[in-house]
Amino acid sequence: MTFSNAQLHPAELPALADIQLQPVADGYARYRLLHALLVWIPALILLSLLPTQGPWPGLLPLIGVWGLVGLGPLYSALTWLEARRRAYALREHDLIYRSGLFVQRTRILPVARIQHVETVSGPLERLFGLVRLNCFTAGGSSGDLLLAGLDAATAAQVRDYLLQRVEPGPAPDHIPPDD
Repeated sequence: MTFSNAQLHPAELPALADIQLQPVADGYARYRLLHALLVWIPALILLSLLPTQGPWPGLLPLIGVWGLVGLGPLYSALTWLEARRRAYALREHDLIYRSGLFVQRTRILPVARIQHVETVSGPLERLFGLVRLNCFTAGGSSGDLLLAGLDAATAAQVRDYLLQRVEPGPAPDHIPPDD
């Protein structure tokens, strides 16, 4: 066998922009919006319950309440917009996931490196019919790619495809009988 390592020219490489990314499930943006609201609205209520006595009566709670009133809706809107921009692509040899609003992150995981795939869904996600797909490769204790925002049926299809592609390890020569 002859070793080959041909040089590739950047102009001849396929462009990532040419890949048709699929948006995540429609319910994902609503889920992220509700999740954001469930964070800042209780904080707003707690701040409004702070005592108004002290060296600056009511100043700290007032600043906190107005800060949350101003920043809470902005945070929620940005969270919703970011969730609407998330997209993925499953190709024959890799899985691509794009996330982020101001700083976009594109992760590409070769299917051949995937050793384990799991689906995860919290109570709020289940309310919206959403599932996260966590892909693991060798050498890591946490997932190497977390694909959030898939509907349950799509997540099951992608998981099944990836698990079919996972190469089984070498079979043991002899399996001892149970005692």
